[in-house]
Amino acid sequence: MTKKEEQAIVLDYLPNGYPDDPRPSHRKTPIVQALGKERFTLLELVPKKDITLQPNDEVYIGEGKRDTIHHIIGRMPMRRLTGTAKSELEFAVKGIVKETQIDFIEFFNKAQALTTRMHQLELMPGLGKKHMWQIIEERRVRPFDNFKDLKERVKLMPDPETTIIKRILKELSGHEKHLLFIDR
Repeated sequence: MTKKEEQAIVLDYLPNGYPDDPRPSHRKTPIVQALGKERFTLLELVPKKDITLQPNDEVYIGEGKRDTIHHIIGRMPMRRLTGTAKSELEFAVKGIVKETQIDFIEFFNKAQALTTRMHQLELMPGLGKKHMWQIIEERRVRPFDNFKDLKERVKLMPDPETTIIKRILKELSGHEKHLLFIDR
């Protein structure tokens, strides 16, 4: 069972609902498009009455009392994001990756083989067999402490932070078979 998101980052706030909603404006509901902070779930939310939100605001969406969000409509595919939400998405992912760097370093420290021919590390953009073996050898010596440590110890390693961000965005697009960082 997938763990529910507790916090989300606002990608877009539509005070008058979706423009293509055929209902009269007095019947439309304000909509918030958001990104869950833990499992990068794209969500559609309804704010409480008289609440105004901005992109990059953090909102509580857990089980307890919510200050700004009335209810969660549900998950949404990336293709339903507004233009503003799409442009904010990479910025939001980058912020989460920076904030929770230690979780992503753990991925590099613990990534395993998927099959006899494919390793989780090889699913990362820009990493091939050569980088994979260097990472495995270096983490046997000592686990990586942070992105800087990883980049210094693995020669010609693409920027780990950028690599993770690219992978998360690819997974969000819905075209990846193996998911490393998001839930479907």
